[in-house]
Amino acid sequence: MNWEDLLSLKRSGDTFKRLRKEQDETRLGFEVDYDRIIFSSAFRSLQDKTQVIPLSKTDFVHTRLTHSLEVSVVGRSLGRAVGKAVLEKHPYLAEIHGYRFNDFGAIVAAAALAHDIGNPPFGHSGEKAIGEFFSIGNGLQFKELLTEKEYQDLVDFEGNANGFSILTENRKGIEGGLRLSYATLGAFMKYPKESLPKRPSNKIADKKYGFFQHEKIIFQNVAAELGLIATGKGGDISYCRHPLTFLVEAADDICYTIIDFEDGINLGLIAEEYALEYLINLVRDSINTGKYNALTSKEDRLAYLRALSISTLINDAVRVFLENEEKILNGEFHVSLLERSRFKAQIDDIIKISVSHIYQSQEVVQKEIAGYRILNTLLDIFCGAVMRDFNGRSTNYDKLILGMLPGKFQESESAYGKLLAVSQFVAGLTDGNALLIFNKINGQSLT
Repeated sequence: MNWEDLLSLKRSGDTFKRLRKEQDETRLGFEVDYDRIIFSSAFRSLQDKTQVIPLSKTDFVHTRLTHSLEVSVVGRSLGRAVGKAVLEKHPYLAEIHGYRFNDFGAIVAAAALAHDIGNPPFGHSGEKAIGEFFSIGNGLQFKELLTEKEYQDLVDFEGNANGFSILTENRKGIEGGLRLSYATLGAFMKYPKESLPKRPSNKIADKKYGFFQHEKIIFQNVAAELGLIATGKGGDISYCRHPLTFLVEAADDICYTIIDFEDGINLGLIAEEYALEYLINLVRDSINTGKYNALTSKEDRLAYLRALSISTLINDAVRVFLENEEKILNGEFHVSLLERSRFKAQIDDIIKISVSHIYQSQEVVQKEIAGYRILNTLLDIFCGAVMRDFNGRSTNYDKLILGMLPGKFQESESAYGKLLAVSQFVAGLTDGNALLIFNKINGQSLT
């Protein structure tokens, strides 16, 4: 892979080549990507989607929206630092093509901003609830109507693939979705493969999948334009990652490792004394003990440790990327940047305590159970209504239910398209809206 292709400014539908040296510096294409994402309705919905605690009413607990903004900020720092070093190593990118180190930061920031845009309500349990509806729930009855890969899209419903769909979907009057630059789409594509085949692999890019069959053509177009290395065999589609994807992933890993830990302490799920104990090796070289001891509130002490810890991990992730740049460009680097961090032991310890004290806490588990029931009910009712309508057997009740489903989710003329559309409709709901529709269907909102 080469950087001049990987930094492509091309957008869906372009009939001409966009050159970096011809860009308006006051309205750079990569920065336009950021604007388009942040003004999208899908991004706004993240304000009421779970990061850790479903349906939390606590002010300081992160939602998907605040988490995405923070990941974007960290991603921008990672991108700029890497960009500065890459341009020094490959000066032709600046001298001939006109790229600047801020371009790398803008691409990573935009992709990081969108990294959770396709995630269902109720956290990662939302993905599992949708998948299990089709694998062991009432959705299993539709398996015979689908190809193997179409069915796998549903039983392994993936927020990353749904995000790619949101960013690129064609609708009447809106070709190419948000029409982001291919560089940003490439950096967003964390798992550049289709849902099948599933096979044991030590390659992190193969851990999940990154696009639905519905978006196969646009995915291949983006991969070809960027010059991603194809790894699929036969008719199967998979590629090596875009190098900047590693930075998007690192930004996410850094934020959820440190900030979820901070949330747990603020919620009282983790004792404050763990904060310094677990973070000391990250902040040892940068902490001002006098300043730390002068802070009188728990929130201020945590914020100070968090800022220093994130800075340490940013610098270390940049080091790992630059040391492995050639391998990354050759498609020979197959782990996350934090997996090679000199602080991996400390990161693992923090995640371990977060799992036991936060992710497996009764508050989280009980609300995830409620989320499962809500999503399963919505999928059952909407899929049933859509498929009976598809087969010409609608009941009056089905027609009422279809009246609640926005028109854009009823446009497909195939069984796969209809089932995927319902899954995407449910995935696009906020935690609060999913609960509201559930209550309406069950008559609990009637007076």
